[in-house]
Amino acid sequence: METVTIHTAKTTLSQLLARVEAGEEIILARGKEPIAKLVPFQPRQPKRRFGALRGIISIGPEFSEPLSEQELAAWE
Repeated sequence: METVTIHTAKTTLSQLLARVEAGEEIILARGKEPIAKLVPFQPRQPKRRFGALRGIISIGPEFSEPLSEQELAAWE
């Protein structure tokens, strides 16, 4: 992670953004004091919707029954 002054960032912003696009993280500093970090943008994952698979899958009554000895052995 490289530290770059604000003055340098102003003059080389396009090059810094190209490096950030490539996955690099860059710290912006005022003098020697870090004040910000440039990181690649990561879009948010859509939130899960409760009931999104309703009508697509179903769980039968055997789901809550005890496992057979063979199935229990496979889990151990």
